[in-house]
Amino acid sequence: MKRDELLNVLVDCRRAGIYRLPPCGRTELLEAAEAAGLVCFQVSFADADRIGRALGELGQALGFPEWYGQNLDALKDCLTDLSWCQAAGYVLIIARAEILHAEDQVGFQALNEVFAAAVAEWRSQACPMWVFYDLPADELAILATHG
Repeated sequence: MKRDELLNVLVDCRRAGIYRLPPCGRTELLEAAEAAGLVCFQVSFADADRIGRALGELGQALGFPEWYGQNLDALKDCLTDLSWCQAAGYVLIIARAEILHAEDQVGFQALNEVFAAAVAEWRSQACPMWVFYDLPADELAILATHG
């Protein structure tokens, strides 16, 4: 996918969602997102074999406020109110999620339900929010330029 194509996709909030990292790679995605005025966050779940650890890693990587309770409700609240980081849209890249996926499938699914709810909330405000997993996972679609 060429950078201009990727940029056009990233600004389309109707297509925003949860995907695996596109074949173009992290660098190209970050460059296109920056060019589109989207704020990018990157987090590693390398030490997150349970949802609690993943929630902690997310809070730290995204700079959530002190009141963030490291639970799914607080995550949804923080993801849907990024007023401290206003932008044309948001990109979250998650690396090493295969550990969480393998060790806590229920937590992984619950986490993705929160991500999907946040994506939908931002979509209702005509603002794209993207979540990209840097892992090969059959259940996650790959970003494509058609559709």
